[in-house]
Amino acid sequence: MEEKESGQVPKLPEDARLDSLEQRLERAETAEAKRTGRAPAADANEQLGNRVLSTLIGGLVGGALIGWVLDRLFHTGHVLLIVFLVLGIVGGFWSIFKLASQKPEAADGDDQRK
Repeated sequence: MEEKESGQVPKLPEDARLDSLEQRLERAETAEAKRTGRAPAADANEQLGNRVLSTLIGGLVGGALIGWVLDRLFHTGHVLLIVFLVLGIVGGFWSIFKLASQKPEAADGDDQRK
């Protein structure tokens, strides 16, 4: 008989009580996250951050592009580029302000007013 020694400690049999405890703990954490509204918070914040960034960059690039094209068309130097760049930045910040001032929507659609 050849004995296999791998140098590892043999695994102990799984304890059903520990498995049950882990499952109950996971269910309780999920229920608490839903109850307090913390479950989708990371995803919603990430989406909002991406939306803010794209709004600001879009206003900046859009204003610069429109100003550059109009400068080329009317031969006005860089006056319209600067004007539309500033308008694009102001428009981007205005959109971000409107996004930030919106109230968050209820996750389940139920309103808990008293």
